[in-house]
Amino acid sequence: MDRDRIINVLNGLIEISRDGAEGFKTCAEDADDQALKLYFENRAQSCKQAVRDLSTEVRHYGGDPDTGGTVTGTLHRAWVDLKAAITSRDNLSVLEECERGEAAAVLAYENALRAELPAELRALIDLQCDGAKRNHDRVRQLRDTARHAKPT
Repeated sequence: MDRDRIINVLNGLIEISRDGAEGFKTCAEDADDQALKLYFENRAQSCKQAVRDLSTEVRHYGGDPDTGGTVTGTLHRAWVDLKAAITSRDNLSVLEECERGEAAAVLAYENALRAELPAELRALIDLQCDGAKRNHDRVRQLRDTARHAKPT
């Protein structure tokens, strides 16, 4: 794979990771449970670290790291805010939106791993993909717990 294609793959992951950081930050602001707030803040920091690591790799390959997020990510954060406002910051709604965002991150990482990449870069992306999968699974677990705890 040539450098430009590698840089494009990395910048795509930077976008989705930046969206994740902002999405988790929004979820932390919208959640009304302190434990959830702390969890989301921690995940936002993890996503920010992924952005830093991926940006280092983009520069290593002679590119400029992406500095924005995706339109989809911006819309996702707006949807989290709108839904939280409508539901008075209902934890279940926040978790549902967070789970949807993490599903998108997992898909982006899995797509990136389908590309032909140098071994050291593949190892980094694989590690970050595993983290996105863990985030997704944990948020889904929290969402399911919130669904069962919600009075009907």
